[in-house]
Amino acid sequence: MTESTALYDIPGPHARRRHLLYGLVSTVVILALAGWFLYLLFDTEQFTSTKWSPFLYEGIQELLLEGLGNTLKAFAYASVLSLALGAVLGAGRLSEHRVLRWTSTLLVEFFRAMPVLVMIFFIFVALKVQPLPALVAGLTLYNGSVLAEVFRTGIHAVARGQGEAAYALGMRKTQVMTYVLVPQAVRAMLPAIISQLVVALKDTSLGFLITYEEFLHAGKLIASNLDYDLPFIPVVLVISPIYIGMCMLLSWFATWVARRERRSPKTKAVDVAPAEPGTLLPGAQ
Repeated sequence: MTESTALYDIPGPHARRRHLLYGLVSTVVILALAGWFLYLLFDTEQFTSTKWSPFLYEGIQELLLEGLGNTLKAFAYASVLSLALGAVLGAGRLSEHRVLRWTSTLLVEFFRAMPVLVMIFFIFVALKVQPLPALVAGLTLYNGSVLAEVFRTGIHAVARGQGEAAYALGMRKTQVMTYVLVPQAVRAMLPAIISQLVVALKDTSLGFLITYEEFLHAGKLIASNLDYDLPFIPVVLVISPIYIGMCMLLSWFATWVARRERRSPKTKAVDVAPAEPGTLLPGAQ
């Protein structure tokens, strides 16, 4: 006999068999697609030693490492500046001063609506800024405006009674935000923050359009400047796992931070000494 919950009904024997069938069919389809993809790679001779041997050359390895370092450099600058800009704009949107709140809202909506590539090109071409600062500025303006909304909604997600209780204790708004609301909101905001940082990491690849020598730009040079048949697929098979690995590392870091927060002494229950017999209050029976 099956049980029910407030959210869903626990599947019965027939439903479990259907789910198992769906899983098997999906697995077969995925394996078939993967096999077809591998067949195309082998059929077009993408795994021949001629196309992979250049990656053994020291010069090409140095070019890839230099491009990876430039990508991480741009990401580091953009992530730090985006978090700072997001915090400032988020605080502005939560401000009680109307002018500051409206100004912050206008900036957030404008930069969030603008395509990041347009901003990068405008800064690089119109303002004549160097490739790295132009790339970082474009990523910062876009991702900072998105993070501002993440911070604002995270603060609003905290129970209203938390702030009211802090105000009742005589705390100022800055103290309420710093010691009460922000620490609780960070846990709710962390997945969205990491997701946006992953977007910033992937968008660093736009730097090759303004001649910034990042990781994708290095792969493009390898694929286009060699004498033999263009090794486009081998370059993609080398670069893509590294991008995926960096994004997965960010996700793992977010999970580690969340677990560390749960184990933090500030969030653990405090042991309370057991009650002991004491003197009764006057009038107690």
